Amino acid sequence: MKIKPLLDRVVLKAYEPEEKTAGGLILTSSAQEKPQFATVVAVGPGGVVDGEKVEMFVKEGDKVIASKYAGTEVKIDGEEFTIVRQSDILATVE
Repeated sequence: MKIKPLLDRVVLKAYEPEEKTAGGLILTSSAQEKPQFATVVAVGPGGVVDGEKVEMFVKEGDKVIASKYAGTEVKIDGEEFTIVRQSDILATVE
């Protein structure tokens, strides 16, 4: 199944959360933070949102940093994705 976001939405696939601290301690799944680094999987067409024209600045394959608790998490075909507004993406990573 393919995800096609609408308007200014972007579909992200998060990097795997860190399982060890810098000191070598292994974290339980409940102690791991939600990852902020993600790869863009799909991008909506932009358009007019709340009366203002929105131009899309990210593209598929971009590595980005998103707000920690932004978006809606969905599970499709056993994979987890997050759908966010483009404004919830804080930066691209090169």
